[in-house]
Amino acid sequence: MRRVVPSVERDAKHDRGRTRRAHSVMVMLVAAALGLGCQTMLEQVGVAFLYEAAELPAAQTHLDLAYRSDAAAHPDKHRLDLFVPAPGAAAWPTFVFVHGGGWTSGDRATEAAGAEVFRNIGRHFASRGVGAAIISYRLQPEVGWRDQLEDVGAAMRFLRDRVPSHGGDPDAFYLSGHSAGAWLAARTGFDPVVLEGAGFPAASLCGLALVSGAAYDLMDEETWRVGADRGYFEARFDDGRPDWARLGSVVPFVRASVPKTLILYGSSESRALRRQSEHLYELMQAEHAPVSRLVLPRQTHQSIVLTLSRDDKRAVPAIFDLMAQNEHCPARPPRG
Repeated sequence: MRRVVPSVERDAKHDRGRTRRAHSVMVMLVAAALGLGCQTMLEQVGVAFLYEAAELPAAQTHLDLAYRSDAAAHPDKHRLDLFVPAPGAAAWPTFVFVHGGGWTSGDRATEAAGAEVFRNIGRHFASRGVGAAIISYRLQPEVGWRDQLEDVGAAMRFLRDRVPSHGGDPDAFYLSGHSAGAWLAARTGFDPVVLEGAGFPAASLCGLALVSGAAYDLMDEETWRVGADRGYFEARFDDGRPDWARLGSVVPFVRASVPKTLILYGSSESRALRRQSEHLYELMQAEHAPVSRLVLPRQTHQSIVLTLSRDDKRAVPAIFDLMAQNEHCPARPPRG
């Protein structure tokens, strides 16, 4: 005998199904916004909805700041957004985030279904008492990877000059990024030439939070063996020099004196991406560099971005711990 489902129960099930579909669509849109393919998007169906909008007063939000004097030549890319804590707080550290996109796409103002994926990270950190900047940079193939590093360095220099007027400590910076942005953050933080060339004192960079990075070691044969596309990275780093893989890698700059580093990645990422994060972690340990690792259960390369603006996921508390336990940094995040 067929069971008759009460209308209230039918409506509740319909609402739950609609919510699940909306969650799946949201994560798929995030994947699209990050420049990922359709197959990857389809794999996200059923992933729990993670986006949670952060609130910050307009007076604490400073959008579209030009960080280079020649920004007119690249009006959309030589700009950043700065989010600051409420006035009157003790001098605060600044968290600088570099978006991903495979070195060829992405922007600080990326939206998915009306949600500002990266700017939301800035609002979230500022609402917790830590200044935050989300930067854009020029994209390949219009420029090369060295130019992109130059942009990150220029943004850091601009921010060091700017944050004191809002209450920030000019000697307390943390640099982070996702995917290609994690490579840009790591290379900027590990290679002293990048920051020195920009006029940013290396001692003012207190730490790094590298999220789901790639290309840390372009010479690692195991990464190619487990599925990374060598041609993809050749297109982004091979500038005609025979040692392009070494020149483009982060690992040659690993040493004991690099900034304190937190490496984060998802347990559900591809084997090649997991390999690069694990490989960097192991090399840093071997060099007695200050490093810690956090593997986020069930997070993918796309969904992990949405955890960066939530307190109830493990990524943000781990980044705040990196700041709170850093005895070499003059400014700490507020407690609680």
